[in-house]
Amino acid sequence: MAQAARAARVARALWPGRCSLVERLGGRPWPQLLAQSRAGFAGAAGGQGPAAAVRKGSPRLLRVAVLALGGALGLYHTARWHLRAQHLRAHHSAAQLSLSSHMQLTLYQYKTCPFCSKVRAFLDFHALPYQVVEVNPVFRSEIKFSSYRKVPILVAQEGDRSQQLNDSSVIISALKTYLVSGQPLEEIITWYPPMKAMNDQGKEVTEFCNKYWLMLDEKEAQQMYGGKEARTEEMKWRQWADDWLVHLISPNVYRTPAEALASFDYIVREGKFGAVEGPVAKHHLHDDVREDLYEAANKWVAAVGKDRPFMGGQKPNLADLAVYGVLRVMEGLEAFDDLMRHTRIQPWYLRVEKAIAKALPGH
Repeated sequence: MAQAARAARVARALWPGRCSLVERLGGRPWPQLLAQSRAGFAGAAGGQGPAAAVRKGSPRLLRVAVLALGGALGLYHTARWHLRAQHLRAHHSAAQLSLSSHMQLTLYQYKTCPFCSKVRAFLDFHALPYQVVEVNPVFRSEIKFSSYRKVPILVAQEGDRSQQLNDSSVIISALKTYLVSGQPLEEIITWYPPMKAMNDQGKEVTEFCNKYWLMLDEKEAQQMYGGKEARTEEMKWRQWADDWLVHLISPNVYRTPAEALASFDYIVREGKFGAVEGPVAKHHLHDDVREDLYEAANKWVAAVGKDRPFMGGQKPNLADLAVYGVLRVMEGLEAFDDLMRHTRIQPWYLRVEKAIAKALPGH
């Protein structure tokens, strides 16, 4: 109780007076920030999203209650982090930090899974060495050690200690926090606690608090982002990639019988895209799903703008890497060729591709 009270005092000190936590975090509701729902940006892009009306008796009522509880838990973890930060902070800049030479990363994945591709894009851009274990999509025996049954899973092994990181956005946020702050990875992971919630279909799912938020102190955040607007923008578009863009992949690669056959051949060679899960109806897509893909690509290009090569400025940020990673899984398929031909995204896409290739060892 004393520790919780102390954490609460610190939280009030961090966000004092009339400046609310919502304002500090870019004007976004705290429970929404902490428990990033997979439906979060669907409403902005044509789905139902969190802004849809909550019907009486809907599973969302339970979900909202769970997320509110998660918000309180996330606040406690964030406050606890500030209490410990001065004792755990490594005195190095982001450019000087890298993974411990004794730390080994193992990524459990499906090669053509957009979420797994996001993680690989992040690891490659930051030149972090890792091993890949391809998971059998039927038996999944490669991840039998884990109660969490989705990929990607990243295991960080250091000596006889190992840390398991689940969820692509948690993996990316936790590792980026580690690279910038130098704090112990086992401590960082505790700031992204899992929660059980009910989705719109009444199915229990695992959500993760804070998963688009990097746990940085004010100086580190200023050094990395230069301002609150850039940080908020990165978070917004990372979530958009998860909640909207990723759901355009399967409908587009399976759009016609010919494309479905080509995709099947590709999957036989390369891996698994994942279940379609009725995304056309669920996410309110056009009859011709190419239209949604083109609109999403052009919306992203418009957000990046003409005055910077990347959303991150002179180098890709986490949103750039997320969008690139999602789209990359379509390479070699008709949907990808159409996307490059009929939208304005190709110059940006090639810039990210070049930036990642340049970061790889031996370039």
